[in-house]
Amino acid sequence: MAAIEVDQFVPRPAEQVWRALTDPDLLARWLMPNDFKPVVGHLFTFRTEPVPQHGFDGIVHCQVLAMEPPRLLRLGWRGGTLDTTVTWRLVPEGTGTRFLITHDGFDETDPAQQAAMNILGGGWRGDLVGRLLAVLGSGAGLRGTADRDRCRE
Repeated sequence: MAAIEVDQFVPRPAEQVWRALTDPDLLARWLMPNDFKPVVGHLFTFRTEPVPQHGFDGIVHCQVLAMEPPRLLRLGWRGGTLDTTVTWRLVPEGTGTRFLITHDGFDETDPAQQAAMNILGGGWRGDLVGRLLAVLGSGAGLRGTADRDRCRE
């Protein structure tokens, strides 16, 4: 099985990044609209544009598989032909956080899954991390978290 791996430094404390990963409204701002709840076992969906030519109806069916605040969130991630796992790990580093993403379980012998892996890999490495950084940089929805103003400098 193949995996997408991303290693991104985020200039914010882990608690703020964790909130952007687990608050449904903040999560929707950088990833997709959802009905997420930070509860192990919770079944939820992400919704986005359908891609019929790849057998994707625009709904990602997920389940919270593991959660260790504020350092690990693991989700079952099913949509189209995919039945994969997304793991987000947060590691404090200096005044910020190392954000590690692993999206694994892709069948590298299946051309449709190879295509999905390429598309999702580009999203995780590019636009989505950029959108997360924008949400964190704005501070919106993060009021009351530690070191907000100091980390903005």
